Amino acid sequence: MKEEFLPIILGTDWNVYGVASSFHKAYGINSVAFGLRKQIYTNDLDYLEVNTNDNFLDNDVFVRILVDFAKKNNDKKLLLISCSDYYTGLIIDNRDKLKDYFLFNYIDTDLRMKLENKKDFYEVCEQFGLPYPKTIIVSKDDYRDKVIPYEYPVILKPNDSFKWLKVRFKGYKKAYLVESHDEMVNILDLAYSNGYDDYFIVQDYISGGPETMFVVNAYADSKGKVTMTHGAQTALDEVLPNEIGNYNALISGEYLQLTDNVKNFLEKIGYTGYANFDFKYDKRDGEFKVFEINLRQGRSSFFMTYAGNNFVTFLVDDLVYNIDRPYYNHKDEHLWYMTAKSVLKKYSPDDLKDKVSRLLNEGKADYGLSYYSKKNYHRWWFALRRKISTIKYYPKFME
Repeated sequence: MKEEFLPIILGTDWNVYGVASSFHKAYGINSVAFGLRKQIYTNDLDYLEVNTNDNFLDNDVFVRILVDFAKKNNDKKLLLISCSDYYTGLIIDNRDKLKDYFLFNYIDTDLRMKLENKKDFYEVCEQFGLPYPKTIIVSKDDYRDKVIPYEYPVILKPNDSFKWLKVRFKGYKKAYLVESHDEMVNILDLAYSNGYDDYFIVQDYISGGPETMFVVNAYADSKGKVTMTHGAQTALDEVLPNEIGNYNALISGEYLQLTDNVKNFLEKIGYTGYANFDFKYDKRDGEFKVFEINLRQGRSSFFMTYAGNNFVTFLVDDLVYNIDRPYYNHKDEHLWYMTAKSVLKKYSPDDLKDKVSRLLNEGKADYGLSYYSKKNYHRWWFALRRKISTIKYYPKFME
């Protein structure tokens, strides 16, 4: 069968592996990736060609490489998919330069600016009724004297994640659990003296372990209609310091309060494309509180395909085949995991251990690196090494 389209994936990480594998699983086709440097998650895949350039994050280089490729491959539709926030921004910024060569579905600059920084995002949540943690804003000018109306500990995180990535100092983290006002001031002293110049977000701390964390992925078609939502509960967090915030096990299922809220929110704000939300359940009021939105599919989105919901088909039907799909909300239980089974069983939250064991025993579970060519020894060995590594490092951080 002649390939009618070619996926062009931006990035080289775990997210790219999931997207390329989903295209291969659904359509039996290969994909092409462009990124800054090669990474282990996308090495040695028979169905993915990886191209790298040390200057690919430069706006002009980014456009030139993609347009040159498109001109040489104009015999099929080129479907452009971002796997990082930065690449999403580059697509949006260069929409007019790329739209004649690629099919893509991303929001405009105005909406991006409202959603990408946390201060404006929470204002949009307030306007359209999406619950979020109690929040106040502190700045370089007032953080020392600002009265925090919540009991400590509180959550402290930068308003602008892109600016924060450029800052480094001893004790640097993506976000902080702060135990006192003095500790908060010390962190902000370091942040502002090392080049960060934006707001910080101070939030009421919602107690609870990984089992209180949830993720929702969604797709809104090019007309602004949400055609897919998929919710999952966290069953295991990553524990490596530089990987904190990533998931190592997710349980798909029916979480209507979450998915209904996401669908309504996205349609009210006129969103298009993939979106990824992180939530935490607040037992004090029974609400799921949103932390942030990513303007793309989540890094672990391959969990949806393993669960029977191949998320790339919604994009393809929308942009390639112009099919108006009815709304689909995934309901079936499925466990996706990125560790050895023994690690998952031992370190998953007590409240979820029975469910984890049941899904493993019922065959409703998949290891997240298990999709590759049957004769691909390199990928088999990589998948096994990952399991072995989790057996070694989890006890160091959990015991």
